[in-house]
Order: sequence, then C-alpha cells, then structure tokens
Amino acid sequence: MASASLNDIEFRAVTKTYGSVIAVTDINLEVPKGAFLALLGPSGCGKTTCLRMIGGFEQPSEGAVLIDGREMNGVPAYRRPVNMVFQHYALFPHFNVEQNIAYGLKQMRPRMASGDITRRVAEALEMVRLDGFSKRRVHEMSGGQQQRVALARALVNRPSVLLLDEPLAALDKKLRSAMQIELQTLQRDLGITFVLVTHDQEEALSMADVVCVMSAGRIRQLGKPQEIYDHPADLFVADFVGKTNRVSAVMEADGATLRLSDGSAIPALERQRVASGEAIVAIRPEAIRLTRTASPKDSVFSGTVTHRIFLGSSAEYAVTVPELGDFLVTADRRTLNENDLIEPGEKVFLAFDPATAHVFSASSAA
Repeated sequence: MASASLNDIEFRAVTKTYGSVIAVTDINLEVPKGAFLALLGPSGCGKTTCLRMIGGFEQPSEGAVLIDGREMNGVPAYRRPVNMVFQHYALFPHFNVEQNIAYGLKQMRPRMASGDITRRVAEALEMVRLDGFSKRRVHEMSGGQQQRVALARALVNRPSVLLLDEPLAALDKKLRSAMQIELQTLQRDLGITFVLVTHDQEEALSMADVVCVMSAGRIRQLGKPQEIYDHPADLFVADFVGKTNRVSAVMEADGATLRLSDGSAIPALERQRVASGEAIVAIRPEAIRLTRTASPKDSVFSGTVTHRIFLGSSAEYAVTVPELGDFLVTADRRTLNENDLIEPGEKVFLAFDPATAHVFSASSAA
C-alpha cells in the first residue's frame, strides 16, 4: 500500500551519540517530496551524520528516521529507497563506465534481464549527457565526467532520495559552477528529493530550495535560501551564511535606540528590538555604500581603506573606522560613479540604511 506521507524524509527527535560524544541532538526535520535540501554547516556540526542516518550507514541512538512515511530504524542501507554520491565518487577503477553504472542493477533480486540492464544504463548515460562514453575507462575521464558517472550509477536504481556528500568539493571553481547548474536541472527534471551536504554557503544558497543550517549537532535555522540570508535567526547564521560586519552596541532602555561603541546612535525598528543591554549590530558588506564624499541621508562613518581585493565587476574593501573597528565592504564598480578604484590609504565614508541591519543580543553570540 502506497504511503500517504507528504514528506520523503522525517527526523523525529533524533539523537546520535558515539560513546560520550554527541554528534546530533534532538533533530526534528521534515523534507517534502521533490525538495532539494542542503545541510549546511562547519565541520563537526552533524550534517554528515544526518546524511548517513538517512542512507542507513548509521542508526539513531534515540528517535526515528522515516522515509516516505516508513520508519527506517534498523533497516540496512541496501534495503532503503536511497542512493548516495560520495565526495570521491567511489567508482571502480577496473570497470568501464557501463560496468560501473550497471553494478547496482546486477545486485538486484530477482535478477534483471541483461537487455533491461543495458536499456537502463543507456537511459542513465543520456540523463547525465554521457552518451557514447559507455566503454570509456574511469581513469580516462575528467573530474566532471567522473562525477556524472557517479550520478548515473546512483540514479539508475531509481531511488526516492538521492544523497550528495559534498560531491563537488574536488572540482575546480569553473567546473563546480557548471555542475551546480546541471544538478539543479537534473533534480527538477527527475522530481526526486535531493539532500546535499556542504560547508560551502554559496553552493547551498545557489542549488537548494530548502537550507538547513547546523551547528554543534543542532539545527539553527531551516528555510528558503533568501530567508536564511536576509533574515538570519541568530548571530551564528548571520556570520556563517555569507559575510557580515559586527558592530558592538547597547540597546537603550527605550527599546528604540541603539547606541554604537563610538557614541553615535541609530534607530531600531520593531523587528530589530532586543532586550536592553549589550547588543551586536550585523551589517552585510553589500548593504554598505562606500563613497569619497559624505551623504547626509543615512548613518555615515568615516574611515581609511586598508586593503582592496579586485573581483572584476566588483571590489571588496577593508576599511578601518575609529572606535568601531574594521569593516568589509563590497562595492559594485558601477555604483561608485568613479572611473578609478579606491586605493588603500584613501579616506572614505561608509553609509548604510539602519533598516538593513540585523540586531542580536550580545548574550546570543555563542
């Protein structure tokens, strides 16, 4: 009987321990059918442990993992409707492409007819745009081609869920960007659930439609990429997802005024209000306008450029502001209204709209 579950994956109060080490704690998570989920976080945050519990390579110490509404606790990996693409692909070097892809089909019971295996392998190769490569040896292929072979091998069994364990980490930047687009296209075409583990914020934001930010074995925020970036739940998320500038401040007793460490004040909107006392104001580098002349419209600080990184269409500047510290500013060259880049040593002004800032209690900085 088919499951009526709306979710392909569920974690219900899942905890995983290794002896005295707690890898993940009380994880509750629902992944809708056909979603592209990214588990994002620093090394040791528990994201790979979660992936391995979905795949059946680890079992929960407490709680339950469900796939398509069925509890998977105790079910071995080979009996789950799941396949995984590993970081280093784990292809068989003594097999050609066709043999690598067909391997899983040949292990199925009852046995598939050889004609059906050949047809399924051809379909998988076409899916990843490797038609004509069936007899090619793995060592004769580029990194991107090997990754496609690993994808084809994982998809040929038609899993309900595809797990991706940092599959792009070994690729160069240009190829990684191309493969990100290919994976998105493939996921949309197939309509199956993808779960990606990564520590690369740009990769998670650009590929997934749901991002789960993890730290110290817990979920810090779950949401759409834009929501995660524009409305971080706490200071950890603001720091980890993208870049941010921290400014020490005090929320005054009126709850509507933030007093910065240089003595200046900026208004706090309703959504920015935290308990009175020490606070942290977080400002994204692209939310700051860098100019050679002061603007009276917004909060303005003066400082000195100490470093510049030229990025082509934009540039990143490190600016030291007395009593406030160092700021990172990303400036689109077209918005500078200047024919030349600002040089280190120049005096500049930093302007930002206080409404673009995120405010957190200093006690939540851990």
